[in-house]
Amino acid sequence: MPTFLKKGQNPDETAAADKKTRETVESILSDIESRGDAAVRELSEKFDKWSPKAFRLTESEIADAMSKVSERDLDDVKFAQAQVRNFAQKQRECLKDLEVETLPGVILGHRNVPVESVGCYVPGGKYPMVASAHMSVVTAKVAGVKRIIACAPPFEGGPHPAIVTAMHLAGADEIYVLGGVQAVGAMALGTETIAPVDMLVGPGNAFVAEAKRQLYGRIGIDLFAGPTETLVIADDTVDGEICATDLLGQAEHGPTSPAVLLTNSEKLARDTMEEIERQLKVLTTGETARQAWETFGEVIVCDSQEEMLQEADRIASEHVQVMTRDPDYFLNNMRNYGALFLGPRTNVAYGDKVIGTNHTLPTKKAARYTGGLWVGKFLKTCTYQKVLTDEASAEIGERCSRLCMLEGFAGHAEQANIRARRYGGRNMA
Repeated sequence: MPTFLKKGQNPDETAAADKKTRETVESILSDIESRGDAAVRELSEKFDKWSPKAFRLTESEIADAMSKVSERDLDDVKFAQAQVRNFAQKQRECLKDLEVETLPGVILGHRNVPVESVGCYVPGGKYPMVASAHMSVVTAKVAGVKRIIACAPPFEGGPHPAIVTAMHLAGADEIYVLGGVQAVGAMALGTETIAPVDMLVGPGNAFVAEAKRQLYGRIGIDLFAGPTETLVIADDTVDGEICATDLLGQAEHGPTSPAVLLTNSEKLARDTMEEIERQLKVLTTGETARQAWETFGEVIVCDSQEEMLQEADRIASEHVQVMTRDPDYFLNNMRNYGALFLGPRTNVAYGDKVIGTNHTLPTKKAARYTGGLWVGKFLKTCTYQKVLTDEASAEIGERCSRLCMLEGFAGHAEQANIRARRYGGRNMA
């Protein structure tokens, strides 16, 4: 039976859609839909103190932003994008079109068709999420999306140089300095100057997440995202310092980010809790991380590796860092997770920023039924069928007719009957 040395608040309760947020977002989206660019400009001025002549950056403005990025930072962005692009290309190669003859004269198949247009949102508030440009724009580009637009809020009164650089190098066709619900609404609904997209991707705050939720159905989205989550699964092969570092490294995302230690070593559990207190005193983001840890942090001690596996699948965390004697045990047996980070040589920050896997991942137990953003999210697997012979059409038609009448669909049955008659001389009346 698992023992909780520390138990946090239930994040599902705290993350339940707030009525005020819901109503605010609904009002903003309605305003954008009815007034277009005028509403977007007023909202940008209100929330971001930003009202330029045009929200879309020109080529010269993009070049100016990129000129402010150091050579080393530029090289690092290019390196990270190369890793993301390479992995996405390998994933794309796994997705094959299919055509097969299932019966004599009956051809079935599918094609993987890219989404036509995608809007990528890149957060840029407290933490300008440069890496989100790689994860969304690069991956959509590899999938073959024809039109990719990208939005990020202004930073210190203008475009964020590194974000603009990352968007441009990733292959964004249009770049807008526009944030929050107004950005998401403009991309999804369209305005006089921004043509609407078919799909929205990218993380954001509670208002952005709620906007995507309300817009879902009119447009596609990657997934419903909540606060960042991390789960560290560890045994006595590692120490409290590395466990504490990996927990706080994600808790700094925000005050509602759950960070959980799952271990079969009570000594490691207590050492980690002591080390967290020490690190919180020196971590520059310690105020945010402390709030997250004190409110949502958990330490769970299990009796066995099998019990740790059971608890890990129950938690269904976004990020799962495994530092045990046999990390592949969790790779081979765990079912509910956003992404696994196996062994002490890797960590969640690698996945978040540079290693090549996508950092847009399921939260709030959504890992029970979906994975994260990947090249396949931008593809529609569309089926087709061909019947090449009279004999095949008549045979299928006869069986289809009977099955349609079994359900009471006379019109459906007649679609089959006419072909059974014309191609097989069979009277199905």
